[in-house]
Amino acid sequence: MKETIYTIPVNDAYNSECECPLCVLRKKAEDNEIEYYLGPSLMEPDTRIITNKTGFCPDHMAKLNKQVTNRLGLALVMHTHLLDYDKDITEDLSNAAPAKAGLLKGRSNDYKAACRSLADRIDARTATCPVCEKMNKTIERYNEVIMHMFSHDAAFKEKFMSTKSHCLPHTASLLRTAANKLSQNDAADFISALAQSNKNCFAELEHDVEWFTQKFDYRNKEASWGNSKNAIQRSMRFLSSDTGEFNEG
Repeated sequence: MKETIYTIPVNDAYNSECECPLCVLRKKAEDNEIEYYLGPSLMEPDTRIITNKTGFCPDHMAKLNKQVTNRLGLALVMHTHLLDYDKDITEDLSNAAPAKAGLLKGRSNDYKAACRSLADRIDARTATCPVCEKMNKTIERYNEVIMHMFSHDAAFKEKFMSTKSHCLPHTASLLRTAANKLSQNDAADFISALAQSNKNCFAELEHDVEWFTQKFDYRNKEASWGNSKNAIQRSMRFLSSDTGEFNEG
C-alpha cells in the first residue's frame, strides 16, 4: 500500500517501541496544536474569536504555561479571554444574588434556577478547549486510517497483530471505530489481536505490580526488582493513557 500523508504517522507510531501507538500519535497531535496556538495563529482574528470564547482546559492551560517560547502571545490570549469571560458572567453573577427574605418580602426559590444556570455556563466554558477538540478529531481520523490500513495493507495488518499493547482508553476508541468501519471478517482478526495484546499486558502488569509490593517485605530485600521498578507508572499509562504525567523519575 502506497504511503500517504495520513498513513506515514501511523506507520511511524506502530514501528516505534512504545506502550501504545495511539498515545504516540496523540502526543504528536497535542504538541502540534500547542505550538499552533502559541504561534502566528494567535494574531489571526478567527483564532482569537475561538480562544476568547473557549480559553483552554486546565490540562492544556498548564501545558501552555510550561512553554516559554512566546510568553507575550500567551498573555495576549489570556487578556482577551479574561475580557470576554468577564463580560459574559460578572453582571449575571451579581444579579444572581437574591434579596434577603424579610417581613415584607417572603421566601422565593427563583434564585436557585439562576444559580444553576450560571454554574452550567461556567462549567461549559471551563470544559471547552480548542486543543482538545482538534486533537480528538485528529485521533478519530487516525483511528479510521488504522482501520483502512488493517483492511487493505497486509504489512500493516501483520504489524498491528504483533503490537505489544494499546492503553485502555485507546482500546475503547479502536473498538468503536472497528464497529463502524470494519467488515465482520476483518473485525474478527482485529479484535482478536487487540484482545490478546491487552490480555498479555494485564498479565505482565499484574505480575510486576504484585512483585513491586512484595519487594517491601524484608525477606525479598536482596531479590532482583526485575521489571517492577516502573510498574506503577506503566500501569497508570495503560489504565489512563500516556498524558505525560506518569513519567518515571
